[in-house]
Amino acid sequence: MKTVLIVEDDPINARVFSKILTKRGGLEVKHTENVEEVLQIATSKQADIILMDVSLQRSVYQGKSVDGIKITQMLKADPKTANLPIILVTAHAMEGDRDNFLKKSGADGYISKPVVDHQEFVEQILALLPKD
Repeated sequence: MKTVLIVEDDPINARVFSKILTKRGGLEVKHTENVEEVLQIATSKQADIILMDVSLQRSVYQGKSVDGIKITQMLKADPKTANLPIILVTAHAMEGDRDNFLKKSGADGYISKPVVDHQEFVEQILALLPKD
């Protein structure tokens, strides 16, 4: 079974996403906003895909606050985690933001909050999952 790591600082969003992914997508779900934990899960291959909230309010790495873009850049820069698909999730979706965020972060996809169409949400994630 494939595992989605949800990196999200809003427990309600995390719960909603978890429910949709387990019920509709038949996926396992992990959740954390702790950057060290994200990196550890990614490096040890405990997740097949990451849903990365762009604006993490409380996440700190090596004494600096980091957002989802920064964490994605770190994961994409490390050969051990570079191929792990990452989907950015953001509520601040202006026209042009999407391309900007994707370019800047190197992420593989982009979903805007709030998630209205649950089926489409699941399909976007399934589409980026490694097919092995």
